Amino acid sequence: MPAHPAGDTDRAAGLEEPSAATDARPIKVIVWDLDHTLWDGVLLEDGDVTLRPGIVDTITALDRRGILHSVASRNDPDTALARLEKFQLAEYFLHPRIGWGAKSESVAAIAADLNLSLDAVAFVDDDAVERAEVAFHHPQVRCFHPDDAPSLPDLPELAGARTEEAARRRQLYREDLVRTRAEAEHEGPRPEFLASLNMNLLVHPARREDLERLRELTLRTNQLNSTGHTYNLAELEECLRSDRYELVVAELSDRFGSYGKIGLALTEHIGDRWLVKLVLTSCRVLNRGIGSILLTVIANRAVAAGARLQAEFVETGRNRPMYVAFRLAGFRPAAESAEPTADGRPVILERADTSPVPVPAHVTVDDRT
Repeated sequence: MPAHPAGDTDRAAGLEEPSAATDARPIKVIVWDLDHTLWDGVLLEDGDVTLRPGIVDTITALDRRGILHSVASRNDPDTALARLEKFQLAEYFLHPRIGWGAKSESVAAIAADLNLSLDAVAFVDDDAVERAEVAFHHPQVRCFHPDDAPSLPDLPELAGARTEEAARRRQLYREDLVRTRAEAEHEGPRPEFLASLNMNLLVHPARREDLERLRELTLRTNQLNSTGHTYNLAELEECLRSDRYELVVAELSDRFGSYGKIGLALTEHIGDRWLVKLVLTSCRVLNRGIGSILLTVIANRAVAAGARLQAEFVETGRNRPMYVAFRLAGFRPAAESAEPTADGRPVILERADTSPVPVPAHVTVDDRT
């Protein structure tokens, strides 16, 4: 579905409407305007505004799929938030930006607050000028007119997932807000704060009921993804059945609650050689060091098995944090490989050290593999 076609007013203004018709990259958050978009009317002028038809159904349907929502609106913050509370919608919107600044700045700030890239963002606004302003500064953002809102759940890029984590995603992000506030209020060094979280990393063999979530992780995870490759359910089921491959799941919890299933590792066993085909962890744990800890778990199991441990890495332009995680876990380019470059060619990394790796003290690992 394209962004809403330009009307006579838009053409008279010389605006070129951005199109979202051919972009199938998953959208992870929708940023909504309020006046004449979420509701009919202008709140500060009309007072008694009403929700546009179909808006609530769209928001709740996408929320169940794990699609997040936020707000970028030129409005009085207290008045607008009070009206969202009255409509019982305030809880759906994370990091709302309500004020008088540019919408492009608000959209960028929301993406940063959610630790999402701008190409995972959609923007809905009735004003063609506002859509054009956002598209000019952030061409990777998909822009829509509110008339398109009832049909948004039909878009493949908003298919989301039907998993426990998807249904709880908004709550998981709200728990992250509590963690962020706690860290901001902590007066000691950061390692001391991390230790106070009492993090527990559970690593276990994948089960059939985990596969939909693992598929979702391969689609959604970019920064902490060793190759950028995605896997469909059939491919994951094949790996699960095969004696040649080992597929494990990582789950994380701390004193604030569960992060859910946040990572996976797929290792191919070739004689006494273990080759990590894919390892990834959710961007929500980017600052917890979990990527290198998961690699450490694999490394220590390889040491115990007397196996040679290697891993494939493909530079995607966005996954440098995962390469750093490999380095922290003791991996270096194998003798036959060079440093990763952005040409899409796989590089073989190897951990030549055959001694066990200590797990950082701020995380307890429960390895059930």
